Amino acid sequence: MNQQLAGYAPTPVAARMENHGRTMLKVAMATGQDLFARTGSMVAYEGFVQYEANPPSAQQALSQWATGEGAPIMRCHGDGVLYLADYGADVVVIYLDNDALSVNGSNVLAFDAHLQWGVQKVKGMAKLAGTGLWNVEIAGTGWVALTSRGTPIVVDCGRGQDETYVDPDALVAWSPHLKVKAKRSMKAGALIGRGTGEAYQMAFSGEGIVVVQPSEDNTDRLRIRG
Repeated sequence: MNQQLAGYAPTPVAARMENHGRTMLKVAMATGQDLFARTGSMVAYEGFVQYEANPPSAQQALSQWATGEGAPIMRCHGDGVLYLADYGADVVVIYLDNDALSVNGSNVLAFDAHLQWGVQKVKGMAKLAGTGLWNVEIAGTGWVALTSRGTPIVVDCGRGQDETYVDPDALVAWSPHLKVKAKRSMKAGALIGRGTGEAYQMAFSGEGIVVVQPSEDNTDRLRIRG
C-alpha cells in the first residue's frame, strides 16, 4: 500500500511557499516568519503551528472589508510545515521582489505577514457586478499565494500598445500601477437570451500583469470562510 501511495507523500521543503499539486499550498513555517492566511484554509500541518483569528495588527484594515461576515484572515506562527487549500481551487504562488499586487479578496489564500497590505476600494468600478468592490493590495518583498478557479492565464500588458480587457468575474489580480477603466459593451450571450445585452469589462493599460481565471462564476465573490 505504501508504494501505491508514494506519489502523494509530502516532498522535501524547497522554498518558503510552493505548490503540492495544483490545489494545495505548502508553507515552510519558522519562528519570526509569521503568515496571514484565509480563515479556514488550513487542511494539515506538521510540527508546532498556532493560529490567531482576527489579529489586532489587521483589525483596522479588516474593518474596511465591507462584508459583515467576520474576519477573512488568520495569523499563523510557529515551526513546521503548513498546508492550505480553498475548496479544490488551483493555487498560484508569486514572489514579490519590491513589487506590489492588487488581488480580489476572494482570491487571497496566504501571504507573508511582514508584507505591507491594506483593503482598497476599486475606484471607478462601482457599476461592475462581481469585482468585489474591495481589493487587497499587497506590497514589498515576500511570498503571496492566490487561488484560481482553474488554471489561470497571466497577461503581460506591456507587450503592446493596445489595452487588455477582462471580464470582472474572471479577474484574479493585477499590478496596481496599471491604469484601469470600465468599458461598456454588448454581451454576446444576450444574443441567445442569456443576458440584457449590456456588459462591462475592465480595461488595463501600462506596464504590468493581469491574472485571469477560466471562470466567470461570481457566486463566491467575497465569500468568507469561518
